[in-house]
Amino acid sequence: MNIVIFHNPNCGTSRNVVKIIKDAGYTPNIVEYLEAGWSIAQLKTLFSKAGITAHEALRVSKTPAEEMGLTAPEVTEQQLLEAMVTHPILVNRPFVACKGQVRLCRPSGEVLSILKQWPPVPHYKEDGSLLIDADGVLVKGA
Repeated sequence: MNIVIFHNPNCGTSRNVVKIIKDAGYTPNIVEYLEAGWSIAQLKTLFSKAGITAHEALRVSKTPAEEMGLTAPEVTEQQLLEAMVTHPILVNRPFVACKGQVRLCRPSGEVLSILKQWPPVPHYKEDGSLLIDADGVLVKGA
């Protein structure tokens, strides 16, 4: 199964998603989007397939989004897309594409909704918190 993750290696959630995918037995295609960048067409496709808007995909925490005025209600989708192309850090992460589906995997356990096979249980995040219990049940909010 072909899995693509748009990954930021400095993000714990993104690292957890890569680990979940690998521990489930898959070899993901990892795109480090801060280096690779985005195109407007690529972002439109990702957001459309994920069923979200650019406003919903905007990362505000630890980015210049507020200073740039991008959280104002009158900012258009086009303005956000242009800012995201110029400043890739403005895109929330990680996005995972698999089987024609796309998910913004926040929290990291969201990736399990598109994986046919899950990692062995119990499964823990890098911070030691439980993601999937010994019975194979996803921990709420994980």
